[in-house]
Amino acid sequence: MDSFASRTGLTSDRPPRRYLWTDAFAVCNDLGLHRVTGERRHLERALALVDQVHHVLGRHRADDRREGWISGLPEREGSRRPTAGGLRIGKPLPERAPEEPPDPRREWDRDGQYYHYLTRWMHALDRVWRATGDAAYHGWAVDLALAAHRRFRTAEGEPGLWWKMSIDLSRPLVRSSGHHDPLDGLLTTCSLMDGAPATGSAEPAPLHAVAEDLRAMCRDRSWATDDALGAGGLLVDAQRCHRLRGDLPFLDPAFREAVLHDATVSLEAVVASGLLRLPAPARLPFRELGLAVGVRAAERILRESSADDDRSPEGFAGRTRARLRLHIHAADRIERFWLRPEHRAAPGWRDHEDISDVMLATALEPSGYLD
Repeated sequence: MDSFASRTGLTSDRPPRRYLWTDAFAVCNDLGLHRVTGERRHLERALALVDQVHHVLGRHRADDRREGWISGLPEREGSRRPTAGGLRIGKPLPERAPEEPPDPRREWDRDGQYYHYLTRWMHALDRVWRATGDAAYHGWAVDLALAAHRRFRTAEGEPGLWWKMSIDLSRPLVRSSGHHDPLDGLLTTCSLMDGAPATGSAEPAPLHAVAEDLRAMCRDRSWATDDALGAGGLLVDAQRCHRLRGDLPFLDPAFREAVLHDATVSLEAVVASGLLRLPAPARLPFRELGLAVGVRAAERILRESSADDDRSPEGFAGRTRARLRLHIHAADRIERFWLRPEHRAAPGWRDHEDISDVMLATALEPSGYLD
């Protein structure tokens, strides 16, 4: 985390290099390190990173003809509400122009906004307010949740969420839907509602309406995947279902167990695929490390479960947890592999050094992200 902070211009005089997904995990890592070590520098670094992300990714790119906050708010109001217009991804290339035809290969390197990156940042802001007691961070998370739902929600066909939107959230750039985006949005919204500060910047009613809409999108869905990063995220979602308070009307016991079941099936599929037996040059470390973080979340589910958690028809919950226990060793296996210097010399690590470093740190010390 020290190397990442220096390399990306957070603690050095290098130009800031911000990327929303990586930075969301980095904020949580520093909060966890502060709690574990008691060293205030980690907390200060987390807060400095939040500020830098807002002032870089909350504003238009340097190579854009537009200037100022992407929300369109005037300078002073934009500084007070830096997430009101969402946050850019931080990709190297400018977004696709309205008249430019789509190019799927180039789109991966183009800027814009991803819904699932915004939910990660909401989660990071929620963690900061819980660590500091400063309700401004919760207010920024709520602003982001409301802006994201309003602009990413599809206006045609079945209700859903666009995969990728333009920087100003005026048009979809990729007109498909992310598999887990509605689930991520629902659980993140519920987390913001669960124990919200008494003096937050928004009333609970708007978040309640967002959660209701997302719960409808989640109805009768299967979440299972054989993608390592997706499986890891689903395991984290299962842990969030497990921990969110029981009186939230959107998360009934059947829904919680369905998410856990699909997360377990997904973990089994990734392990069975042979991915973890491939040589380093054939692997993408940050995706596997996302799976390792998910397995650390699964450990917490198993540790915190009681006999009462297994009271369901035909022992469904108990059988799911028994299957989950069979693959808990996967996190250690992934971490040991990528801790070896010769494996980190592979192109998959070197080409994605920032996100790989941060995700390895999260897997090794996940308390800031998970607890």
